[in-house]
Amino acid sequence: MTLLRIESAHKRFGATTALQDVSVELRAGEILCLLGPSGSGKTTLLRIVAGLERLDGGSLSLDGRVVDSPGAAFVPPEQRGLGMVFQDYALWPHLSALDNVALPLHRLGRSAARERARDMLDQVGLADMAGRHPHALSGGQQQRVALARALAVRPQLLLCDEPLSNLDAGLREELRDLIGQVVREHGISTLYITHDHREALALGDRIGVMAQGRLLQSSTPRELLRRPETAFVARFTGAHGPWAGHLEDGRLHLPWGVVDAPQPLHAHPAGGGTLYLRPSALLTDAACVAGTVWPVDARVLGHLVAGETVELRLDLHGVPLRLPAATALPVGSVLPLFVAADQILFYSDTITTKEEMPA
Repeated sequence: MTLLRIESAHKRFGATTALQDVSVELRAGEILCLLGPSGSGKTTLLRIVAGLERLDGGSLSLDGRVVDSPGAAFVPPEQRGLGMVFQDYALWPHLSALDNVALPLHRLGRSAARERARDMLDQVGLADMAGRHPHALSGGQQQRVALARALAVRPQLLLCDEPLSNLDAGLREELRDLIGQVVREHGISTLYITHDHREALALGDRIGVMAQGRLLQSSTPRELLRRPETAFVARFTGAHGPWAGHLEDGRLHLPWGVVDAPQPLHAHPAGGGTLYLRPSALLTDAACVAGTVWPVDARVLGHLVAGETVELRLDLHGVPLRLPAATALPVGSVLPLFVAADQILFYSDTITTKEEMPA
């Protein structure tokens, strides 16, 4: 069942177009991550869902009910059945963690509100800190309180606006997993905004990639990695590149030589294009893949040692990249690599499935 439906959304702020013909669906119990750089329109879209901004064009429906459409009735935020988690926590400093969570539950009565608040704090691992005020909690703990407060009202839709961006890497992973666990246990549909593709890939059931106010692609994480529809989507989801290429007579001319094009490229018209590679397509051992591999040499620029791990900084025909390694190598030395041909991403200049966006 579709819980949230956005159709042909348009939004302008003065001379700036924030959203251009964006259509999105969110199914009941699903986590949809909207991924994109700053200024892509993802937070504007979330604020429209929340009722904090109005549409200039298009429509927004929740559970089959139109809640925003120019010329139609507008349903205010407090009547939409939403929970919200922000990046700045938004806790009342003079209230304890328990009272922060219980505050929006006042209609239940004091005793029932505090009982549900205690239960939610227990679910986010803060049962023993219910009496602490925000200043006595770490950033990660404050965000757990904010999550408990948002879920305590039992919303039909949870909105998360980059809730982990103020936390360090270790805490981000821990809270990302907690959010996924708790909302799935409660079956709560979630619209999650982030600029971190790793966060989106780990959390989302589906991911929508946005740029310049447009939705470029909406796919499962697996589909997004295997078949990004534009070069922008490939870049923004962590692919290495670009390398210039030219396709002609079933052969691909690349900076490191001429190779047989994989079968899917045989249907592409001849001409120029750009090549991208997922990290998984770069191998140090040809025996690691059963299909065709292309040998290519990378030049070592340096290395970074972190504990027992080594990360090499490499130049692969003009494209800098990083690769984990067993040991450091001298700067300027050559590291033989192999490209898994069936994993390449090639975008012909003569084919555009959607409007390409700049880097």
